Amino acid sequence: MQTIAPLWLWATFGGIVLVSLFIDFVVLKKQGAHDIGIKEAWNWSLVWIALSFLFNGLFWWAVKDSTGSSEIANTKSLEFLTGYLIEKSLAVDNIFVFLLVFTYFCVPSHFQKRVLMIGIIGAIVLRTIMILVGGWLLAQFHWILYLFGAFLILTGVKMWWAAGQEPDLDDNPALKLLRKLLPVSKNYDGEKFWTVENGQKIATPLFMVICLIALTDVIFAVDSIPAIFAITSDPFIVLTSNVFAILGLRAMYFLLAAVANKFHLLNYGLAVILVFIGVKMCVVDIYKIPVLVSLAVVVGILVLTMLLSIRSAPAQPKGKKIA
Repeated sequence: MQTIAPLWLWATFGGIVLVSLFIDFVVLKKQGAHDIGIKEAWNWSLVWIALSFLFNGLFWWAVKDSTGSSEIANTKSLEFLTGYLIEKSLAVDNIFVFLLVFTYFCVPSHFQKRVLMIGIIGAIVLRTIMILVGGWLLAQFHWILYLFGAFLILTGVKMWWAAGQEPDLDDNPALKLLRKLLPVSKNYDGEKFWTVENGQKIATPLFMVICLIALTDVIFAVDSIPAIFAITSDPFIVLTSNVFAILGLRAMYFLLAAVANKFHLLNYGLAVILVFIGVKMCVVDIYKIPVLVSLAVVVGILVLTMLLSIRSAPAQPKGKKIA
């Protein structure tokens, strides 16, 4: 797998991720469990977005410095931006599922922060592995690109038909299996994943939530990783755009959770985006859609869907008691 990024930029990216995780897990942990309001979520969202754009600027400079070409630097920078926007958009679907899981298990808002932090770590590790494997497969077997494209088209169609239906965790096979394998407490024990009842160590509902969030990471990684390969095959751009989109996931969750009903049509837009990207992959050897066109299509679909969403409001979701 060839990449245009110099070794020092890989090291810089790794350093940024480690520092970001240190801030999330160590510095902010001192705040303890607390409700995250819209203002705090908005401020942190701006921080992550600004960090992503600053890194893209550094990436542009590094490419220009190593190649001596502003044109190449512009192209690679646009690939990062498009990939970042696609992954950020697809992360919205993750957020709606997170919201469903938290609502179903009646997770107190001040406990959700820790769950999301652990979910982010899992998502970074999982996507890094899948990107490296996917990049190697594409380098060895070009025809896999068509499989990725067909998979995204089918996923987009499925998402479109499922968008208007209310998901129900009662029939979730993973949740049923977990309940059969593990005794689960009916009550939370702070932020603990395990508690003791009648002298027996059993799982808390928060552990079930973590398991479902991990499963969600797997499912959505399978959807989103092929999407970014439609934009670029450079493993550095694929990895960095994914990770920067994930780093801001927790803040974006608390921001969108407060206004989820206003963007209830967003899944339809995401479905169209997946189909577009799938088609782009399938026709890549016939016609390569320019990166700038892809960026314009993605932005246009998102803006149109959000504008249409604000015209109506869906029914408020109802939380369910833990059985």
